[in-house]
Order: sequence, then C-alpha cells, then structure tokens
Amino acid sequence: MTSSKNNIKVLTGLPASKNHPTQLITQSLLIRFGEILTTFKTSANLKKLLAIVFMSIFNLHFSGVVFAVEDCKQSIPDLYLNKSPAVVQISALTINPYRADDRINLVTGSGFIIDSQGFIMTNSHVVFGAQSLSVTLNDGTKLSAKLRGADPIFDLAILQIPIPGKGKLPTLALGNSDDIRPGDEVVIIGNPMGLDRTITSGIVSAINRVLNNRPRMLSLPMIQTDAPINRGNSGGPMLNRCGEVVGITSEILGDAQNIGFAIPSNLAGSVAVELVDKGHVIRPWLGIDGNLISTGMKSILVLPAVEGFLVEAVEPYSPAGLAGIVGGQTPVKIGTQSMISGGDIILEINDIKLKDIDSLIRGFDLIRIGITLRLKIFHEGKILTKELKITERPLQPGDVPESSQYFSVQKGQENGINKTSKLQ
Repeated sequence: MTSSKNNIKVLTGLPASKNHPTQLITQSLLIRFGEILTTFKTSANLKKLLAIVFMSIFNLHFSGVVFAVEDCKQSIPDLYLNKSPAVVQISALTINPYRADDRINLVTGSGFIIDSQGFIMTNSHVVFGAQSLSVTLNDGTKLSAKLRGADPIFDLAILQIPIPGKGKLPTLALGNSDDIRPGDEVVIIGNPMGLDRTITSGIVSAINRVLNNRPRMLSLPMIQTDAPINRGNSGGPMLNRCGEVVGITSEILGDAQNIGFAIPSNLAGSVAVELVDKGHVIRPWLGIDGNLISTGMKSILVLPAVEGFLVEAVEPYSPAGLAGIVGGQTPVKIGTQSMISGGDIILEINDIKLKDIDSLIRGFDLIRIGITLRLKIFHEGKILTKELKITERPLQPGDVPESSQYFSVQKGQENGINKTSKLQ
C-alpha cells in the first residue's frame, strides 16, 4: 500500500514541510485525504476527479502554498478570455411518451469542464430524462455526451465527453462558496437564448436562500445574484473575480428582474464523485415530512401536551409508512405557514427527546442506511415504540420538476414571492 506521504507528493508535487502554518494545516488535511484515497475502491479516473474536487474546494496553489491572489486582480475581459473556453453548450433531445402532441423537444443549456478526462458539470433539469445528449466546445467541435449521474433534488448532473486526440481540454476549478459574501462581484458565462459563451456580471445579492420548489426536508441554501440570467444559462458557472466557480446557475425568480439563484460550489463538489461513481446521490430514507411543535402551534391547534415532531406527510412504502406512522388530515394555516395537523407526533429518536432544533438535528443525524431506528411516538392518545430499518431513498415524483424538458414557472405562494423558473 502506498504511504500517505507518497500520496501527498502525487497530489501536490511537493515534499512535506513544516515551515509554514498554512502549509502545515493543508498537509495534515492531505495526509487524511491520502489515507482516504488508498481505501477508495474505484477507478483511477474517479480517484483523480476526487483529488481535483478536493483541491479545488480548498483553493490552494502549491507554489509555496499561497492563495491565488494575483489571479483575483485580473480584469473581467481577461477573466472571460481565460475561463470561457471551458464553458460548453449542451443540447438535450427529449421525448415525452405520455403526450399526443409536442412529444419531441430540443433543449439547450450550459455546462463547464471540471476535469481533463472530459467530465462536465451542469444542471439535472437540463439533461435528466434526455434520449440523447451532445456538447459543443469552445472551438465549435460537437461531441456526443454520456450522462454519468444526475440528482434532481440538488439539480446537479455530470456528463462525460470523449478525450480529444490532440490538445488538452480546458477546465474550471471549484472555489470555496463558503467564502463569498453579499456584495462580492461575480460573473456568469453561459448560453442564454442559445447565444454561446455570453458573459454577464453582477454581485452576490444574498446567501443561504432556501427555495420552496424542492423536497422541503432535503432542500439546501442557494446563492442569490443580480447578474442577468436567462433561459440557456442553466448549468453554467458563476465565477468569482479569481476565476473560480463559486456557483452553478440554476433558477430565476419568475415575477422579477435580475433575481437569480446558483447552487453553491461546495455542495456541487461534495456530490460530484458520487454522481460519477454511483450515478445518483445516495440518501437514507425515513419518509416523513413535518414540523417541530412550537408553543404557538400547541395553543392554536389544541395539540396534546407533548414535545416532538408533528408528522404531516408520510411517503408511501417508506420505512415510516411500513411501520404504520400516520400523517395529518386537516390543512391549517398559521400566519404565512401552511401545515397539516392530526398526524402522529415523534417524541424520541433512539432516546433523543425532540424538544428543540438542536435535538431534532441530532436525532435526524442518526438516520443512516441499514441501521434500525427506535421511535417513540404519540399515536391516537397512546405512546408507542416502533422500530424501523432505514433504506436508500428512491426517486420520488415530487423530486423531478413538472417537466424536465420545458422552461416552466413553478407554482409558489399566492403573492408570487417564491415562484421560481428553471433555466433551460
């Protein structure tokens, strides 16, 4: 077995050194990462991709282990000149077998090359369910592409194209999206309305925006920007002024101007290898949706004097459903919050009492594929204990947009604030 120190040399091209505190921290991370690589049972190409994603997220240049400050001073025209060759146009041919008319549709979107082996990152809603895929490179070369993996919930996908016989594919590195702040300058390169490699610029308007058009228990925060985004930008990179990808363009607010959203690069990097290796993101499945009971809910809904998680919905054939856990029956609206009352209340998960957000997080963190959970629930006036085995979550009907082939406005709240449009 190759030693961790040898793995560091492979990854960085530098011998281990303790002369610099940043280098010391980085090398300790790389030692652990090298240990992971030695036990990672997959192909050499996937190991290489994992290494690239890891190094990209940490944003390090190993010429003395310093951050790429000089690259951050380049002008926007220079950034476009240097980075746009890695941006591609994606064409997806889809067919809807359940329609009599308008069955065939050609969708165009954007993507970017993340590895010289031909891996391309884009949005799931651009390519999911497509019958055929093609990619047009910067020089006009058109290549057939293979879908390696897609996740409709995170709206991420990885394609792969053949390696060119001559030359080397240009690539973009993933930056650290946790470092961005509202007000930071960003640029977006993509193919809006089919206009290839168009660049727009703006700022980060906000971070940690949670949208309401994905499964609520699985949604993660997005980056909001005022940089102009249009149909065809889907899957393209949002770059910081260092030229690193900090987001993947995904959606716009349907009833507004210049309110767009991007998937954080750290989230994209965390699932890239799994998409290539497994073809999808593996998630444990409990199969419930609901809310932690608050004091206000108790008084308004006349709930029993217990603390816990009120189950509003149970997914069919899920571990919770098979265990007999029951969802609500009566729709209720408390202020702006809509919910369903009348369901079971989960009091404990493996002896963890669900009384606040922290305990809820600790309880849900125990959910792993293959383990047996012990739930204490309040059901029809009685306290019961149920055991259920956690399985892998399959794709659910609500995971996929109403149509993965068409530009559509998702239904949101009545005032339209949360209406978002997928960008194809």
